[in-house]
Amino acid sequence: MPESLWINLPVKDVNLSRDFFTQIGFKLNTQYGNSEHSASFFVGKMVVMFFNEATFKSFTRNELADTKIGTEVLFSIEAASKEDVDEIAKKVSEAGGTVFSPPAESQGWMYGCAFSDLDGHRWNSLYMDMSKMPQG
Repeated sequence: MPESLWINLPVKDVNLSRDFFTQIGFKLNTQYGNSEHSASFFVGKMVVMFFNEATFKSFTRNELADTKIGTEVLFSIEAASKEDVDEIAKKVSEAGGTVFSPPAESQGWMYGCAFSDLDGHRWNSLYMDMSKMPQG
């Protein structure tokens, strides 16, 4: 049975990505995966690795998705409160990312925002009030 999940993403500039994700509050993984070719972060118990595009392509043996014209995946990050969602949206904007869906209520029990990082990968910060979640 798997014990952890590591997400690997290609980026144009590892140092810029390292700075961006540090600024928005990701925790740098200092034990593994930080070099001129990669950056590693913890998001809760999950690890997110950013590799320069050439390194990423060398082990995936596939072309990269063009994030300017399509979305390969949407990563959702759980927030502890609405204020946390607002804070990440602010930090993303300040760090040079794009908030393409500003913080807002959804379906009466969720509050979230969505943003793109420097390479166009899409992320979502979401607070869920489980006491208001529809039962069914």
